[in-house]
Amino acid sequence: MNAHDPIKRPPVVLVHGWNSHPGIWNKLSPRLVKEGVPVWRFDFSTLQRPTIPAVAQALDAYILTLREACGYTGAIDIVCHSLGTCAARYYLEVMDGQSGAGTVRKLVGLGAPNTGSALAELFFDPEKGPEIRKTLAGIFVPVGFDPAADPLVCDVRFESTVMQDLTGAGLRADIEYHEIVTKNDGQDPAFFPWFHGKTWERDDSGAFHASFCGDGIVSNKESALPGITPDLIPSTGPGALPHVQYCHIHMPRNPVVMDHVLRTLHHP
Repeated sequence: MNAHDPIKRPPVVLVHGWNSHPGIWNKLSPRLVKEGVPVWRFDFSTLQRPTIPAVAQALDAYILTLREACGYTGAIDIVCHSLGTCAARYYLEVMDGQSGAGTVRKLVGLGAPNTGSALAELFFDPEKGPEIRKTLAGIFVPVGFDPAADPLVCDVRFESTVMQDLTGAGLRADIEYHEIVTKNDGQDPAFFPWFHGKTWERDDSGAFHASFCGDGIVSNKESALPGITPDLIPSTGPGALPHVQYCHIHMPRNPVVMDHVLRTLHHP
């Protein structure tokens, strides 16, 4: 698209998650473009030891740059995966919450740890942490991963300053929020084989346990926002794909999930 061509549909900003990159959108992006939707792919993978506030500031600058380049001042949509949702929310709710200058129509999160991450907490657990990190090495975390040296992981711990800031800021009334989640409703170990098909979560008493109500990395209860019921994509039933395609890692490329994202963006 030429920078001087008028934008007829709200652009979609795609925000990847932790330890990831914009390539996760290589299935969704062409579908959006085919439908005439401008796609802006935000990349924070090259930032050195970023925090969620730092990613939020970079996202703010990126959107402003694209707006100026296209001469576009209208509303945009933001689709995020995982921790990227927390960064987008920090930008919109904490940094921009009072002015509302960032005109956003819809915010769509896929497998977002909106209330914090049980897995992030367990990375630090002296008993469970070493085995969990070893199990996920090269799958979800880098080999030799040290959670204490990763500010983003620290930011999604339940009691972090970032999580407290998001809770205190609250959701914006001018934005339509959508959270998309999956769960292992077939209780198939192959759904997320590294945890035998389950997802770690923390209950109201503070105890940790493994549940089928999650995507292997983020539990469904962690994605819930006040007044917002997450949209559940079932992993069983007519037209369902192999269960592993519904786990956290594969969500952005899952055709069923992508169909739901497109319907969510296009629904008035």
